[in-house]
Amino acid sequence: MSAVETKVQEGSKPLLSKKDRKLITDPLSDNNPITIQVLGICSALAVTTQMKPTLVMALSVTAVVVFSNLIISFMRNAIPGRIRIIVQLTVVSVLVILVDQILKAFVYDVSKQLSVFVGLIITNCIVMGRLEAFAMGNKPGPSILDGLGNGFGYGVIILLVAFARELFGSGKVFGYSVIPPSFYEAGYVNNGLMLIPAGALFVIAIIIWIQRSFNKNLQEA
Repeated sequence: MSAVETKVQEGSKPLLSKKDRKLITDPLSDNNPITIQVLGICSALAVTTQMKPTLVMALSVTAVVVFSNLIISFMRNAIPGRIRIIVQLTVVSVLVILVDQILKAFVYDVSKQLSVFVGLIITNCIVMGRLEAFAMGNKPGPSILDGLGNGFGYGVIILLVAFARELFGSGKVFGYSVIPPSFYEAGYVNNGLMLIPAGALFVIAIIIWIQRSFNKNLQEA
C-alpha cells in the first residue's frame, strides 16, 4: 500500500468511534432513560401538556447532565468515595440554579409554567444515575457524549408525549391551532384526559409498546 493511500485512509476515519457513537445512540433506543430505565417519569407526567415548556425542560436537563458529567469526570480522581454523593449533589445543584436563573432571565413565561420542576432536576434520577454509573469512572470526552445521549433520549420521549397531549388535548402544537374549526363544528371534542397526568401515562405506555414491538433486542424470550 502506498503512502498516499495510507494517508487517504487515515484521513477518512470517522469523527467518533463506534464506541463513542453508541454512547449517543443507545439512550435513544435500546437504553432509553424513560422507556427502558424508567427514570425521569415525574417530569414526563408533569410538564408535557404543551410542547414549548417541554422543549425548554428537555434542553435544561440535557445541559445539566452534560456539564455535571463533565465536571464530575474532571474531579473523579480527587473525590473521596465516602462523600462522592454529596459532591455530585453540590455540582448538580449549582448547575440547576444557573439554568433556573437563565430561564427566568430569557424565557420568564416558560419558567413560570415549569414552576418547581426546574429545581427538581436536582433529584432527577437520570442526572445522578449518569454521574454515579459513568462520569465517576470515565474521562471527560466520553462523559460529555454520555450526557448528550441520555439528555437527547430523555428529550425525544417527553417531546413525543407533549406532542400527543397538546394535539389531542388542546388541538394545538407549540400553541398554534392545527385542528380545523370545521372539525369542531362537526362535533369533534378535545380529549380532556390528555391534559392530566394519566394521559401522559397512556402515551408513554403506547411508546413503550411500539418500541418493544419493533426492537427484537427488547422483546422478552
